[in-house]
Amino acid sequence: MNVSLTPELEELIQERVRSGRYTSASEVVREALRLLQDGDELPRLRMDELRAKVAAGLDSLDRGEGVDGDAVIDEILADESRAG
Repeated sequence: MNVSLTPELEELIQERVRSGRYTSASEVVREALRLLQDGDELPRLRMDELRAKVAAGLDSLDRGEGVDGDAVIDEILADESRAG
């Protein structure tokens, strides 16, 4: 496979190799692609985590463990007025 890079990207790769962290340009590119893949997967993982939290919250409400939102707001406002 041949890949065309801008001069800036070529220099970036060479800088990484010169730093000693990578032994070759191919190693730099492989690491970059791994990071790209991880970055693509992160939003999916966050969405899965969010779905799990929503499901846990809904289960909590089904068990009657919910708190009335208006009561919470009233309590926050009361605490603020006492503190202020």
